[in-house]
Amino acid sequence: MTVTSERVSVAVRADLAVRGVRVAAPVVRSKGAGPTDDGHVLVGGFPMAIPLDSSSPWSIVDGMLLHDAGIEEAVALGAAIQRPKFYDLATAEGISYMQLARLHGSSVLATTVVQTCIRYAEADRCRFCSIEESLNAGATTRVKTPAQIAEVAQAAVRLDGVSQLLMTTGTAATADRGARHLARCAAAVHAVLPELPIQVQCEPPADLGVLSELRAAGVTAVGIHVESLDEDVRRRWMPGKATVPMAEYEAAWREAARVFGWNRVSTYILVGLGEDPDQLVAGCERLIDMGVYPFVVPFRPIAGTLADRDGAVAPSTELLVDITERVAALLRSSNMVGADQGAGCAACGACSALAVVGG
Repeated sequence: MTVTSERVSVAVRADLAVRGVRVAAPVVRSKGAGPTDDGHVLVGGFPMAIPLDSSSPWSIVDGMLLHDAGIEEAVALGAAIQRPKFYDLATAEGISYMQLARLHGSSVLATTVVQTCIRYAEADRCRFCSIEESLNAGATTRVKTPAQIAEVAQAAVRLDGVSQLLMTTGTAATADRGARHLARCAAAVHAVLPELPIQVQCEPPADLGVLSELRAAGVTAVGIHVESLDEDVRRRWMPGKATVPMAEYEAAWREAARVFGWNRVSTYILVGLGEDPDQLVAGCERLIDMGVYPFVVPFRPIAGTLADRDGAVAPSTELLVDITERVAALLRSSNMVGADQGAGCAACGACSALAVVGG
């Protein structure tokens, strides 16, 4: 039995995140930095980034979210997010706007401003990341200039109602680890779209002064992503990033919270890398105490990654539900809501189940 509803439960949202959905989705994020490889849909009013999987029991048909076996709880109206108009434009040099930035969810413009990473050699690479694969496929450019990002952002706001910008970068060999190029890009966008919220994402800069430079450039929020707080997991899953001590992450989080404010800093926490669930939740509580939003997302093996090559599998729905519900309870008790970040992954919420349970 299938019933329409305005919302989905955390169990349905988590199952979609792990098992995917069958739907023709015009807006897809494939390869690139980070742990997601998804089609972008609306389910029960929430933008969701969900793996497209022809073997999934879930499907979206005629505006309905359906399950092959039928389900007893209510499910939601569903629809694929439509291709944005700015995808059809190009710069004067003939570079497609799609190569410079992509739509995420229903209203987020996202770009990787430098598509290479000093940690991409196999011995150092994060096992869930394929940042250079989209570059190798010709889907993007190596370096986006501030002027290019500003040009695309203006078009995306004008034509498609984009309401926030997210910029990330591959790690650079410099002390700022790529943050100063992010600052230059942010300043260019802020000059022409001063009301557009901007989040940037980078490794902890060795020079923490660059965080103030980002704020001065017009950045609203910052993501400093650790993915796991367990040292054994870090060494196994992200050997290059694991050479950056946790003390540097904590120093960067605390300074970022001072510069940007409480709940304007976030970090990815991946479920399914082998970290003890109780320790993971306890770590999220410490992050919240620092004013840092723990963006809890399931690991999923995406094409082009070492994890996919080696046969890694996503976590169980039950594990994802358990951790999501416990972290969401901590967030609610601290009045920390992802949307209050203003811009970025937590503000969008499409890759996590936290938003459907009040996180």
